[in-house]
Amino acid sequence: MEATTHVRNRRVARWLFVLCALVFAMVVLGGVTRLTGSGLSMTDWRPIVGWLPPLSAEDWERSFELYRQSPEFRHVNPDMDVHGFKRIFWLEYLHRLFGRLIGVAFLVPFVAFVWKGYIGWRESPKYALMFVLGGLQGVLGWYMVKSGLVDNPRVSQYRLTAHLLSAFAIYAYMFWIALSLVHGPPRPPHHAWFGRTTALLALVTVTVISGGFVAGLDAGLIYNTFPKMGEYWIPPGLFALDPWWLNFFENMATAQFDHRVLALTTVCAVIVYWWFAWPQLGQKRLRRAASLMVLVVLVQAALGISTLLLHVPIALAAAHQAVALLLFTVALYLCHGSRYG
Repeated sequence: MEATTHVRNRRVARWLFVLCALVFAMVVLGGVTRLTGSGLSMTDWRPIVGWLPPLSAEDWERSFELYRQSPEFRHVNPDMDVHGFKRIFWLEYLHRLFGRLIGVAFLVPFVAFVWKGYIGWRESPKYALMFVLGGLQGVLGWYMVKSGLVDNPRVSQYRLTAHLLSAFAIYAYMFWIALSLVHGPPRPPHHAWFGRTTALLALVTVTVISGGFVAGLDAGLIYNTFPKMGEYWIPPGLFALDPWWLNFFENMATAQFDHRVLALTTVCAVIVYWWFAWPQLGQKRLRRAASLMVLVVLVQAALGISTLLLHVPIALAAAHQAVALLLFTVALYLCHGSRYG
């Protein structure tokens, strides 16, 4: 019976890891959609019947007519024709379609696992919560898009960051449960480094949040120098807005400065963590994860600097977002390992 339970848990865990991979791809695709200016091409949201793209010339003209009523067309793309519209439409359509496919990839195996008894009725609510959170993520995505369809053809940095953070949270929830299935039932914390690892994970998360505001404000398009910001170590106007705390969320210079400071702090914290924790992490898998985290954070720093210096090329910016999630994953893995062993 014990072996059977182990096999069942492994199969459910594999399914969750596949879902994590799909969410990972979804985060990267969402970044590319934003970077290419495709996110506002679809001006309506039909979660149930919106699976199919325009199939005829009349359908394309109808979709294009809706786009022509948007502020992005009026202020950014007034000379765009239907062929140009198709180029930006397909990425946003793929992004939304992929979200629906993730829903199917969750729901069908979930029902099958419950039916076969792989997931017990007492355990099913925490899996059902994943599906609900995924649906709410879709609603939040549309709420974000709507902010760019009113007057200003740019989505709210608050809603964009919330959408990104929500994706990270769903990913973390599934990844944590999958790890618990693989490595056995929860036990009380037994490792002295659990609190410190949790603090490091929190720092990584805050750095990701600051990156969301940089992206939402297009703050990477200013001060494209490093290590200084132009001629300054600390640029002028960091607290130009009133009240002062608003600068952290709406001032481009402040958002970029904060992200630089947090990123450098994260790099240093990861290296210090590895130096002191590596000899005390009993399991080889945790020591390897700590070493991997150092490599990932250095790659992430190099990508961030390169993205800034080269004025945010799409490929580098998308890679920067992907590696941010990878760094978050390794930190989460270490947090789980130090919590449960």
